[in-house]
Amino acid sequence: MCLTCGCGDEENVRVTTIDRPAGLDPAESGPAATAAPAQHHDHHHPHQHNHHHDRGPGSDQDQHARLHHPADLERIELGVSLLAKNDHLAEHNRNWLAGHNIVAVNLMSSPGSGKTSLLERTITEHAQFDHAGWSEVCVIEGDQETVFDAERIRRAGARAVQVNTGAGCHLDAPMVQRAIEMLDPRPGALLFVENVGNLVCPALFDIGERAKVVVISVTEGDDKPLKYPQMFSAADLVVINKTDLLPYVDFDLERFAEQSRSLNPGVSIIALSVRDGTNMTAWYEWLSRR
Repeated sequence: MCLTCGCGDEENVRVTTIDRPAGLDPAESGPAATAAPAQHHDHHHPHQHNHHHDRGPGSDQDQHARLHHPADLERIELGVSLLAKNDHLAEHNRNWLAGHNIVAVNLMSSPGSGKTSLLERTITEHAQFDHAGWSEVCVIEGDQETVFDAERIRRAGARAVQVNTGAGCHLDAPMVQRAIEMLDPRPGALLFVENVGNLVCPALFDIGERAKVVVISVTEGDDKPLKYPQMFSAADLVVINKTDLLPYVDFDLERFAEQSRSLNPGVSIIALSVRDGTNMTAWYEWLSRR
C-alpha cells in the first residue's frame, strides 16, 4: 500500500505486453538484471527529505513520539522506508536507461488532458521531427484498469506495455522496472511513460525518467498550478493542450504561465493543439533536445 496516499496494493499490479519481442527473457534484460539489493545502501540521495533528522531513533523527540503517538511514528518511518526503496530502484532504472542511451519522458496529467492523443500524434509524425536518430519510440502505459491506451499506441505504430495499478493512483519505480524488462526498449530509443491520470501522487515518485512533463488542457482552468503546486514544481515542461478550444473557455495563458513560473522559474511551457496540430513543432523540438 502507498503510505503517501493510502492507495494500491502491489499484489494487484498487472503488467501486459503489447507486441512483445520474440525470444525475450525478462530475467536476462532490463534494469533488474543489474540492480543491487535495495535493503541496504548508503549512497547519497540528491533529493530533499521532508522529515527532521533530530527526530531519528533514540532522540528525545523520538522517545516522546513513541510514548504518545507510537502508531503515527511507525507510519512515518515506514513511509520514509518505502520512498527510500523507490528512490533506490529509480536510480537503477535511470542508470540502466542511460547505459543504453534511452531517453525516458514521464508524462503526467489529470484524466482527459490528451496525453495519449499527444503520444499517438507524436508516434505517427516522429519521422518528421526525429533529429536525434531514435532507434524507436515506445511507451509504458499506466492506468488503473483496461489496456485501451496501450492498444491505441500499438495502432499508432509503436510497441507498448500496459501497467494496471488496480486501486493505485500512480506508477512507481518497481512498476516501471518490471515494464522496462518486458518492453525491452532498443538502445537509443525514446521511451514515454504515460502515468496514471492524477495531479497529485505521480509527482512524488521518481521512476528513473530523464524528464517530467505535465500535460494540462485549457478545459481544466488556469488555476491548476497553485492548486497542485507539487506537480508543477517538479515539471521540466508543461504542455497546454486543446488550444483550439480557447475561444470557448475561460483560460488565461499569461496567468497560467505566471503561476507556473512562480513555483518553478525555469519550467518550459508549450501551448499547442494535438487535434489541429498547432505548435506541435515546438513539442518535437523540445524532445529532440533531450
